[in-house]
Amino acid sequence: MEIDRYIDGNFGIGFNLNTNRRSSSGYFPVSAYPFLLENVYLLCKKLCTSGVADADGSDLHVVFISNEKKQVPLWHQKASHRADGVILWDYHVICIQVRTKSHHFCRKKESHSSPLVWDLDSSLHCPSPLASYVSETIRPSFQLFADFQRFFRVVHAPIFLRSFASDRRHMKDSLGNWTAKPPAYGPIVAEVQFQSLKRYWLSYSVVQFCSDMLSTPANFSYAFADGTVHNLNEYMEVIAADVVSNVGSDSIIAVRSHKLGIVVNETQLEEFFSLDDL
Repeated sequence: MEIDRYIDGNFGIGFNLNTNRRSSSGYFPVSAYPFLLENVYLLCKKLCTSGVADADGSDLHVVFISNEKKQVPLWHQKASHRADGVILWDYHVICIQVRTKSHHFCRKKESHSSPLVWDLDSSLHCPSPLASYVSETIRPSFQLFADFQRFFRVVHAPIFLRSFASDRRHMKDSLGNWTAKPPAYGPIVAEVQFQSLKRYWLSYSVVQFCSDMLSTPANFSYAFADGTVHNLNEYMEVIAADVVSNVGSDSIIAVRSHKLGIVVNETQLEEFFSLDDL
């Protein structure tokens, strides 16, 4: 079925619908977090502080879903008015937990299990196993035109929590007026990372460090986070040209060291989160 006939391309974009988001899980009242990306930022922090995730967030990954056209269809979304919950987002953000502790929402008391997806906008159970989330929400078997292919930027949560910044400029119109009521807490500012810089100096020779900085400066940008006030667009830029050629141990290293992580396609998403060393 042709996606441009199946989906109304005039569906609202993510942040305009954010004030209508509600949590069916009962764990986190999303109505308190009215901005899409900030929702996931606060979710990661809550998972860490509540003991649901590792305290440093090392078992969490923030995943940005988008493409060049900023048109990504996802199913079972609360903002949809259709029975199947399908909607066309400009971008979407979820959190994927690669392992779980003995939480109150887990049926089995085990230290490791399949990856879990935390999607605050999904009508599915939250969290959902990654395999079922992909099958029900992403539906890779559904034939889509190239303009609607989904790509995924995978960012390690500890890096994201230190590096992400938003002054909410994207929430204002051309006249500077808010398009939605801002939350009471202040804008998110990137942290200053002197410890990251110290760690690199201890683990690299001066020559190797300078060489790496010159060859791949983006890899080290989070180490010099200096109170940046807005970098949201960097994360939202998810394009086919940036998709990794293959998924392996190098991908894990990249995700754990690059501020913007890596970009994978639909077939590589589950493959990445099934890697043994993750």
